[in-house]
Amino acid sequence: MILMSRVRRSAAVSAIALAASVAVLTPATPAHAAANAVPTYEVKINLTAAALDVSHNPTSAVKAAFGITGSASARSYSYYDTDALQLDDEGWNVRLRHKSGSSFEETYKMRFAIVGGDIDAALDEANAAGFDSSDTNYDAQVDWGYAKQTLSFSNEKSHSASGYSGTAMPTSGTGRTWLVNDIPGKLQDWGSNNWGKDILKVSRAHGPVTAKVYKGAWGTSDDASIEVLPVAGAGGIGTEYVVELSFKTDKYSDAAALHNNAIAVAESNGWLYHGDILKTQLVLDRY
Repeated sequence: MILMSRVRRSAAVSAIALAASVAVLTPATPAHAAANAVPTYEVKINLTAAALDVSHNPTSAVKAAFGITGSASARSYSYYDTDALQLDDEGWNVRLRHKSGSSFEETYKMRFAIVGGDIDAALDEANAAGFDSSDTNYDAQVDWGYAKQTLSFSNEKSHSASGYSGTAMPTSGTGRTWLVNDIPGKLQDWGSNNWGKDILKVSRAHGPVTAKVYKGAWGTSDDASIEVLPVAGAGGIGTEYVVELSFKTDKYSDAAALHNNAIAVAESNGWLYHGDILKTQLVLDRY
């Protein structure tokens, strides 16, 4: 009896050991990352001063060519960063914008370069950084310029405009306080704990600038616009006018057609600027 008990105990111990070894050797089921985000598209083509009349408004010919039918509306905005542009260096842009009659818009945007038109590679890079289809706080968009494409992820928040008329902007310190208080988690802890928040706390307003925007519809896009933005000239001398023609759409194929057609129409009329003017960079550099 004693011998049989010992045998049974030994067998039981062996069975437990075998089960444990199998458990160790059997790989755990891998966790699957969320799928890549699905972006929308905004085509952005710059036009030359030939597209403006003497009052710096789009000419009637330009409006007719691109389906612009709405009257001008104003919007003012500033970008917040340090003098050394530490946020921008990491791919982040923080903007405070005020459209006439609306609440303030707070935008926290992260950018990823698209190299050689490879949007999927940029989406993979963004996914690895935590920007994927599961994060509904950010909207993915491909900005498609004359020769350059950029993938961006934007987190949009708002702040009451009570006490501010038209497109009036707050002081730099007040705007900074709003933006720091509403900072999203990805920017707050970018790279290290509280990095983004600490940088934003010592940022300042670059701007404000005030643009006129004219709306319409063209081709497959029912969201066409021309923005005319006056900016301080290089070295602070004079004023330059940035003219940006843009179209928003959900489909890559539509964006590609809009891009090609807009360039063709602008080129044939002598309005096309052969390059990409980055408004964000101009404002950050000149204000």
